[in-house]
Amino acid sequence: MTSSDPASIALSSTTKADNTTAQSTPEKTKNRDRPPLVQMPDWLRRPIGNVSDISTVQRIIKQRQIHTICEEGRCPNRGECYASGTATFLLMGPTCTRACAFCQVDKGHAPMPLDEEEPRKVAEAVQLLGLRYVVLTSVARDDLVDGGAGWFVQVMEAVRSLNPGTQIEVLTPDFWSGKSGDVGQSERIATVVTAQPACFNHNIETVRRLQDRVRRGAKYERSLRVLQQVKDLNPTIPTKSGLMLGHGETKEELIEAMQDLRAVGCDRLTLGQYMRPSLDHLPVQKYWTPEAFEQLGAIAREMGFSHVRSGPLVRSSYHAGESE
Repeated sequence: MTSSDPASIALSSTTKADNTTAQSTPEKTKNRDRPPLVQMPDWLRRPIGNVSDISTVQRIIKQRQIHTICEEGRCPNRGECYASGTATFLLMGPTCTRACAFCQVDKGHAPMPLDEEEPRKVAEAVQLLGLRYVVLTSVARDDLVDGGAGWFVQVMEAVRSLNPGTQIEVLTPDFWSGKSGDVGQSERIATVVTAQPACFNHNIETVRRLQDRVRRGAKYERSLRVLQQVKDLNPTIPTKSGLMLGHGETKEELIEAMQDLRAVGCDRLTLGQYMRPSLDHLPVQKYWTPEAFEQLGAIAREMGFSHVRSGPLVRSSYHAGESE
């Protein structure tokens, strides 16, 4: 990122605000349980990318009033991805029914009704962008009867209808609801698996110890169960998960999480650095070095993960369609 990148500016201002707060209002800082400030290192700053390439993708998205996690989540790689004509589509609106403490996606109020034209609009965008591999993700929609599982299938069918050669990866929520419990979750997972995605991705996000703090409304074992059920239903579908580093986890805890993922047959893994979107989100506890990411990636490959992306700026969909 350069200093002109909005995400870079936001992170820079976050750093300054943290410094000011720590110096002028120590009691307030203590009450909010903020750790000492950790300065964002240079390796997390990157160029925004070619403006014309970025505007082309943004125009296609905005004209159809659809959403991408690239924009809603302020992904640091969006410039690179847009320049190569790729995007990860965010289904069912930009508002999540959960309130994870790390996520930039809109939350805290009622989500939008489903747009009946969204499957067609996404399919057209895929066609115009010429995508051969597309990732479909969504906010959590606990307000919907099936958690949005059927909507994933509708969008997949529409994309395939206009783009028969395009492979589709899904990055889903856990599809769990207190009303239907484990049975409902299993049925929803089966709905998406039956549609045969090229890869089924569900992120555990962080290590076991930090789940409640980082992932409000989600559970570690529940997420592992999602990946296990996909393999039970169709062992030929590759499964994938991701971890964000920087919430206070240890190397040993990361290795344990990777072992847990391998134990449920998870094939692919992404490891990336958590970057605080705003002062309202969890602060970064630690910036892991590129060398540490390389070491963790090597450990993951030794464990048997077939595809591993490990680096500070890696995100769930980063180079998703590329082989190792």
